[in-house]
Amino acid sequence: MGKQQPVNYTKSFELNKTLWDAKTPFHEQSEFYDNDAFLNGQCTLHEEEIEAVGAISGKRLLHLQCHFGQDTLSWARRGAQVTGVDLSEEAIKLARKLSDRLGLESRFECCNVLDTRDHVREQFDVVFTSYGTIGWLPNLDPWADVVADSLVSGGRFVIIDFHPFLWMLDSQFEQFHYPYWNRETIEEVESGTYADTSAPIELQSHSWNHPLSDLVSALLSKGLVLEVFREYDYSNYNCFPNMEEFQPGKWRFQSHGDRIPYMYLYRWRKP
Repeated sequence: MGKQQPVNYTKSFELNKTLWDAKTPFHEQSEFYDNDAFLNGQCTLHEEEIEAVGAISGKRLLHLQCHFGQDTLSWARRGAQVTGVDLSEEAIKLARKLSDRLGLESRFECCNVLDTRDHVREQFDVVFTSYGTIGWLPNLDPWADVVADSLVSGGRFVIIDFHPFLWMLDSQFEQFHYPYWNRETIEEVESGTYADTSAPIELQSHSWNHPLSDLVSALLSKGLVLEVFREYDYSNYNCFPNMEEFQPGKWRFQSHGDRIPYMYLYRWRKP
């Protein structure tokens, strides 16, 4: 049997870049992101990630897949020296514009997250990523290399994201539709966006489901030490269909309630 050739995901990344470039202008204007409130001082971080990252003032923080930088700049407001990377040129342009407008010291680089070390060579006290990230990556091993190589000894990596259980559900998040395991590229045509369902966008996307075991195995293989693992029976965002707010800023599906996991959080340390 011949040796299996590696899969080339260039087309997938190009499709996703086009998608996120198209989404960004609508996200900037959306009620979901409430950019006016952010510019007027609102912090876009949540208590879960603030607690996990811990004291950040004066520390260097790298934000992977930062979108247009609201969270990155929220870390800067808390005293961090921030660098953000994202695949979308439009998102990075907007992040730089927001940073300049707020007078915050920051650095933003446009690149595939897997190519981060070609653009950002220094190491950081904290690497951070959040909400809708690793599902855009076909394989977590090279991503884990980026995380580990970007940390100083003793540095922390924090990831908070939507639980892979959610990505098994159909477009209405009611019935099981996709495998829990990473067995195929999920090819979809996205209409609108989670931040503005009426946005005139209809573009193809490629994504991948990753069980928690893939995430844990990838990071353990790079020598990182697990410090914290948490799962949550709510979402910090109203970004899925048919959700209800049961506490201020906390959301659940009307049909599933607190019976399913919505988010997870890991904190890792580099020895």
